[in-house]
Amino acid sequence: MGKHLLSALASSVVACGLTVAAVATAAAPASAADSPRVTNGPCAYAETPDDPAVRHVPLPLDPSRTPTWERRAVLNTNHGPIGLTLVGEKAPCTVQSFAHLVTQKFYDLTICHRLTAYPTLKVLQCGDPSGTGSGGPGYSYKDELPTDLPPVPDRPGRVFYTRGILAMANAGPNTNGSQFFLVYADSILRPNYTVFGYIDAQGLATLDAIAAGGVEPTPEDPAPVDGPPALPTEIRDADVHTVR
Repeated sequence: MGKHLLSALASSVVACGLTVAAVATAAAPASAADSPRVTNGPCAYAETPDDPAVRHVPLPLDPSRTPTWERRAVLNTNHGPIGLTLVGEKAPCTVQSFAHLVTQKFYDLTICHRLTAYPTLKVLQCGDPSGTGSGGPGYSYKDELPTDLPPVPDRPGRVFYTRGILAMANAGPNTNGSQFFLVYADSILRPNYTVFGYIDAQGLATLDAIAAGGVEPTPEDPAPVDGPPALPTEIRDADVHTVR
């Protein structure tokens, strides 16, 4: 699976969305013995041999009834904690995978590699241990797309991903992996990205501080709106627990 960073976007309209950088790899001859594994449950987590894991993790558990309970997570960054509420009722397979990756310490000591400051797209993207925007967990799974996001007036097919949303980046339909984005101001996108949680007040304060630093300038572009955050941001560790 290719993974997505946020694609280059027009400043006035988000046309391309939040995509991960794809890496071209040579395909090896397939055989029954080395067919990619797929879990048997409803989430059908599938190995992606053409897009191997940046950090090895097993496939998530995939019980016949995917848990739908609420969970709380925290990303402890070098700028402060980002608390998250994970909504299993809306996106059970996504929450199950995210909690699995947290438990496996997949996100520990990883950077958030991309900050966007377009007028219509304001997010911090994280979740790739390689820091390149092309890395993932070595498996993919289906979309659980939102149906309740507010539409953008006069913008057919676009919706608001409002401040505080936690959503998955992807490389196209049903290619979710490990990369996710945190919305720090209302953003306009097609509803092609699974919403699986919300950021708490303290987390938004942390996110605001990172966003206030802007995007790291380069000699070619002294005032960029898309690229690594000027304030390097590292997830030092993460934790998750169930709310019953």
